[in-house]
Amino acid sequence: MRIVDPKNAPKPAGPYNHAVISGNLVFCAGQIPLDPATGNVVPGGIEEQTIRVFENIKLVLADAGTAIARIIKVTVYLKDLNDFAGMNKIYSQYIPSNFPARSTLQVARIPKDVLVEVEVVAEV
Repeated sequence: MRIVDPKNAPKPAGPYNHAVISGNLVFCAGQIPLDPATGNVVPGGIEEQTIRVFENIKLVLADAGTAIARIIKVTVYLKDLNDFAGMNKIYSQYIPSNFPARSTLQVARIPKDVLVEVEVVAEV
């Protein structure tokens, strides 16, 4: 097991790592829309927050030696399932083809009361 700890990504909010590599897979912790420079939640709605989440995922995957194109599983947590269309619009800009398996859930609460959290598994 190898720990992935990118210095340019937002710091984890608890006792966990950004990602862990095991074999040829990288398991990424859920990313929320935190600005890496400030540690604050980015302003805006679901689209702005989803953009920041995927930019954070890109940072973590790059540090692990892989990229968004190598994602094989995505789990999306939404504060409100009514935000699905807005999230999906941005999601499809980051993952326009060769779609990974995906689950999308509405949850009662996400850390820092953000609108979206995304976790991924990718090939290294």
